[in-house]
Amino acid sequence: MALKYLCPKMVPKLANNNLRQSIFTWNKHGQCDKNKIRRTLKIFDTCLSNPLTTNRFSSSIFHPIYSTLPTTIFGRQFTKNVEIQEEEVLTTPMIQKYLVEKGMKFEQGHACFVTMCPKVAKMKQIKNTDSERLFINMTTGHFVCHFCGKIGSWNNLVDNVLYLMENKRKKSVDCFHSVESVQSINDEPSLVTSGWKSTVPLNALPSNERQEIVQDFDYSKIQMSTFEKYQVQYDSTTRTIVFPYHNINNLRIGLKKITCKKEDNEFDVITISLKESFLPRTSPRGLFGWNMINDDTSEIVLTNSEVDAMAVFQDTKIAALALPKGYNVLPQEILPCLERFKRIIIWFGEDIRAWEAAKQFAKKLNNKRCYIIRPSADDPGPYKALKQGVKLLHILSKGKPMNHKSITVFSQLRQEVFSELAHIDQVSGVKWKRYTALNKILKGHRRGELTVFTGSTGSGKTTFISDYSLDLAMQGVNTLWGSFEISNIRLTKMLLTQFAQMNLSKNLDQFDYWANKIEELPMYFMTFHGHESIKRVIDTMGHAVYVHDIAHVVVDNLQFMMGSQGDYADRFHKQDQIVAAFRKFATQMNCHVTLVIHPRKEKDSEELTTASVFGSAKATQEADNVLILQDKRMMSLRGRKYLQITKNRFDGELGVMVLKFDPESLTFSVNEKQKKGGEQKEMTEKPDDTNVIV
Repeated sequence: MALKYLCPKMVPKLANNNLRQSIFTWNKHGQCDKNKIRRTLKIFDTCLSNPLTTNRFSSSIFHPIYSTLPTTIFGRQFTKNVEIQEEEVLTTPMIQKYLVEKGMKFEQGHACFVTMCPKVAKMKQIKNTDSERLFINMTTGHFVCHFCGKIGSWNNLVDNVLYLMENKRKKSVDCFHSVESVQSINDEPSLVTSGWKSTVPLNALPSNERQEIVQDFDYSKIQMSTFEKYQVQYDSTTRTIVFPYHNINNLRIGLKKITCKKEDNEFDVITISLKESFLPRTSPRGLFGWNMINDDTSEIVLTNSEVDAMAVFQDTKIAALALPKGYNVLPQEILPCLERFKRIIIWFGEDIRAWEAAKQFAKKLNNKRCYIIRPSADDPGPYKALKQGVKLLHILSKGKPMNHKSITVFSQLRQEVFSELAHIDQVSGVKWKRYTALNKILKGHRRGELTVFTGSTGSGKTTFISDYSLDLAMQGVNTLWGSFEISNIRLTKMLLTQFAQMNLSKNLDQFDYWANKIEELPMYFMTFHGHESIKRVIDTMGHAVYVHDIAHVVVDNLQFMMGSQGDYADRFHKQDQIVAAFRKFATQMNCHVTLVIHPRKEKDSEELTTASVFGSAKATQEADNVLILQDKRMMSLRGRKYLQITKNRFDGELGVMVLKFDPESLTFSVNEKQKKGGEQKEMTEKPDDTNVIV
């Protein structure tokens, strides 16, 4: 193993800033490897000349070298204050400038820059097909190279370009050979192949078995010819329908399985349950129905499920595709597949959450080419409309484009207002299953709102809010955690314990089972810890909303973005700016933000109120909901913890939910074992109109 350090003979030359000559690589025999020196210096010069890579390379590759230099070489000054350098956020002009500088010809698509794979560019015969193209996301820089079968970040692509430049004289060079962090588009080809071999086409089954399958899965309106065109197959041993997912090269890279289980209850009534799973387990990076796409296809319908896609094609003969996880997430790895289409109709059904997701996806796909079927009772989902005998072409003709984001009139809002009135339960938001009492007070968890959560020190704010967010993630709410107070390891350990509802340190044999289960939840974590600037946090949150379609962001807590310098007036002003930034983010990104704020120092004998939230009144004024974790254990022997809702902008109803902490599962929610025949205690109060905060 080679060791990098400064040659002692070269130290005097450092006074002349001759840093390049001072870098040596010595092996264990004390001999200098001249080839490694030459290669290191070449990369060093290239990195320093490129502003996009200077910070990254200087902080990673050459950090061991910098750390060995005497402090007097660079005139380093030591102070008590530590300044954190802001990382430059990647922008679309920066990507364009880099591609021009490197001589990579590109076209600007709807959501991606489209260029040739650097390896293909060296070839004499270029077919100029999608399979040879390199797609670079214009917002994040994430790339997909279908020729090499690789996906990765913008930094990975820059590393590969530098590697190819360094080895341009070699006849054969493999792309991404020296970049280890890139991933393959097809994660587990052997599992997909073996899973597909165990299935047979539905047409190959006996007619009576086919009839039973379509009845059990509720696919009676889908014709066998449609199943055959979409290559849907069946596994008789597990009673599973298998839907294939293909990439842009029409290669089968994933499978979605829906397994049917029949059970008889004590009244001899047969109940049917359907369970969904994926191969690979993280869900495929492709689209269902891609095998139906031709070179001249310019219009598609994007649907929420496989049966919806088949219903659209069967009734209209228009190509229809389905996303792996429906409207929960639109992976950025799929965007290159959709670049070629000039018109995309997004039809997710009449569900309010589906409507919100459709608007979010239209932004990622480019609003100019997207048309959305607005939710209404007359325009249900594709398969539901097919069963009702409604002409799907008539509904598709109602697709409306997204209008200017800053201008609207009532005629454009009329249908949405009617939908909110007609589907009041859906408009209320996602319901909690662990904290059912919150459904009676807050009615649900809604996008675009700001929730302020506070509680006295040591009352269990982080413990409660982690269980609160876990409940929503289990309902399919994509969640982003920003834990500035405790490390992600401690946070995920707590989440895992709450998810399993048992002390896993006493049940280590069950760790793998619950770890695999929680990996399937749509939860993501920011890597910040301690003091961090609001600009960097907001940029990270915006990136997560774009890439992972985040619907709920938890920030624990606000004080870690304020720092410790300045007087009270400055800190209050800074807090107001941070709260305003989160309020603007929640509204513009249509994302719910839960903000944890410490209270002012109050007497233990006094209850916390809305005015107890630290800072000025702006935090509670901007908030849609204010939740206070009250802890009365220090006041009396029978003191309890309870959650108090002191502001609810949705309908003004306020109330209190009594909590009981279980130290084994680290949860305030009550499961079946803890209930013992009882129900979760709750108290709901309706204050007078004068006390209702609207």
